Parts: sequence; C-alpha cells; structure tokens
Amino acid sequence: MPRAPYQTARGAAGSAPAAALLPPSAVSDATPLRAFTPFQLGPVRLPNRLVKCGTNEGLSRGGLVTDALIDWHREMAAGGVGMTTLAYCSVSADGRTFRHQLWMHDAAMPGLARFADAIHAEGARAAIQLGHAGWFATPGVIGGAPIGPSRTFSPRGVCFSRAASAADLDRLERDFADAARRVVEAGFDGVEIHLGHGYLLAQFLCPYNNKRRDEYGGSIENRARFPRRVLRAVREAVAGRAAVWAKLNMEDGFAGGMTLAEGVDVARWIEADGSVDALQLTGGHTTRSPFFLMRGDLPLAGMIENEKSAVGRLGMRVFAKMLIRPYPFSEAFFRESALRLRAALRLPLMLLGGVNRLDTIEQALAEGFDLVAMGRALIRDPDLPLRMQRGELTASRCNHCNECVVEMERTGTRCVLRASAPPA
Repeated sequence: MPRAPYQTARGAAGSAPAAALLPPSAVSDATPLRAFTPFQLGPVRLPNRLVKCGTNEGLSRGGLVTDALIDWHREMAAGGVGMTTLAYCSVSADGRTFRHQLWMHDAAMPGLARFADAIHAEGARAAIQLGHAGWFATPGVIGGAPIGPSRTFSPRGVCFSRAASAADLDRLERDFADAARRVVEAGFDGVEIHLGHGYLLAQFLCPYNNKRRDEYGGSIENRARFPRRVLRAVREAVAGRAAVWAKLNMEDGFAGGMTLAEGVDVARWIEADGSVDALQLTGGHTTRSPFFLMRGDLPLAGMIENEKSAVGRLGMRVFAKMLIRPYPFSEAFFRESALRLRAALRLPLMLLGGVNRLDTIEQALAEGFDLVAMGRALIRDPDLPLRMQRGELTASRCNHCNECVVEMERTGTRCVLRASAPPA
C-alpha cells in the first residue's frame, strides 16, 4: 500500500525543516540496525538497505566489460552491500565521453551477463546505470558533433552540438528502452536511468542547456517532458522483470540551472507517471558545478596532469581555480535538500551524497529514506557494510581527497590510501 506524503511541522508536504545530524555516538551496540534489514524495491528483494552508487570505474576496454571491472564490483558485493551499480554506461555509441566507455551493443552482452552472475554469486543484486552524455559527448570518440536539447558550445570537444530533432528524440527514446530490455535479459536486477549531473536527460531539465522553443523547452513542465517519455519507455521495456529508478538531480547547483523547487515538481510528475520504483537523489552539473556533486578537496595537480594536450594542461593551470568552484565536505551533504523531496513524495527514496557513518545511515532510514547509496566511502572501504555489521567500523576512512577521480582516467578508479594504509 503506498505511503502518504511525509508531513512537515506545519502539516504541509514538501518543506520539512531539516533537523541536525545526530552526533557520531548516537548508535550504541544495543541499537538494532535497520541498515541490514531487507527491502523490497519493486520486484526485487534487496538483502539490506545499502547500495553502491554508480561511480565511473574507468575499467572497461573497447566498450566491453573486463575481468578487472567485474572484480572491482565483486569486492563491493562480497563486502556486504545489498546492491552494486555498474556505472556510466551509454545507451548508444553517440552518448560516450571516453573511447573505452561501456555502451550497449551486441558484443557487450556476454560480459554484462558474466558481471551479473559474479555479483549474484556473492549474494548481492546487480544494477546498471544507463545514460547518454548529450552535448558533453566527445566528438573524437563518437565521430561527429554531439547532440543535445539545443545547439550548445562544448568545451570538451571545442565545437557546437546540434539540437535534437523529433526523429532524434524518437531514436534516443528507443535507445534507452532497448538498452534497458537487453541488460535485464543479461541478468541485471536493477536499471538506473541517469537524470542528473548535466548529461542528456538532465540537459533537458536544465534551462541553461535547454533553449528549445517547442513542447520540450521553456517551462519546467515542458523541459521534463522528454525525460519522462524516456522513463515511461524504459518501464514498458523492462515489463516488471527488474527494478527501475532514476538518478535525479534535485538542483543543478548554479545560477541559471534547475532549482530545488523545480526538482521537487519533476519528482512529483515522475511519481504520478508510475514509471519508476524509486528515486536516487543527487545534484550538480558536470561542466558548471562539478564538485557540487562530490564536495571535498580539488585534486587539481592530478587533473592537470591527466589533460591529454599541452594546451589543455596550460588552460587548466591558468583557469581551473576560476572555473571549478570548491565545496567543503560535510556529512550527508544532500540530506537537507533530500528531506524536501521526502516530504513531498510517497516513492521510495535513496539518500546519496557523503554518507560515511553508520549513525548517519540509521538516522536517514529513521527519517523516511528507504535506501542509502554510498560511493567514495565504499571505494575506500569495500567491506564497510560487513565491518559495520560486525561492530569493527562505525565510519568509512575516506578523507574526501578525491584523488580517486584522478585515478579513473589512469588505471581505473581506486582509493590512493588503500595501498599505503595498514588494515584497521
């Protein structure tokens, strides 16, 4: 039976005041842990409430799953998460930003099936994040100009994208639906559709990127029209065989982007459509507010070193501090915004964003969030859930240096602290 919307102190949904996080000592040894109770996500039963969120692993090669990619997630599954998410998978060849990026084509399917089998063997559920980079796609990778809601200059390709036509939108909708159908047939339990971080579907939601003058631009209702089309098509393609959710920007994090009030409206419309089993709540924009979605240190030295060209490295040295705004880390940094959506919705919600501590997880579940998604905390400590359950750790040892982001474009996403740190 669907839950009623959460009510605020004033009795109105959608504007709940955020109480402070509990102190780290709030969870005692005698406290029953909700984090390790099962949860029914659509047709899929998860063994616990902890999800490894999608974080680009940088381990696919030639658009295919590798043994290293499987092993990376196998470690997460063996470490006790209820579900782990294979990240940054493009639904089509023209949605890629990296040459080796995994995308949904015939040759990728056997590897995806091996991936799902490996995760299931560890007792966890396998999810996949499907998206399209839109105008952020790399021209040298896709072999032409990228596509987006409007004609936009892309600093990544030093070119202009082209505005999607009606035929393009029909094709992109089919690409998402076909990709979802194929990964479910390969054995995945969950399908996450990326509506965040300045990629294609979030570009439609963002007024800075979407300058269309047809039914897909202008008001937030119009800007949400195509993303909602895609979610409905995915839901129909999956046909109840797997859980479906959206990774949804609550806000873009910069002036001229989608606001939190608009994000609440979009979430309500998606809920009314019945197209998803849950929402994972996020924020930020890859080109305008990239560290809004991460927080912590800016690993500028490594980012400069990773630039492929001398011109790119020079540009980063000169302009990076002006263009990339730092955001200090705070525990559960999206929680306050997410509580606004919790108050407005009946849908199951996944809290994301800087959750490192067991007491934060337990408080989030007590506040009505159904699942907690973690990224860097698990990159640092893949066995964190098991060690929390055993009482060996109460928090991840991640220090938010964000060097793992730099490593993604080198040998693959990894915590630079793990090799040098002795076991706790």
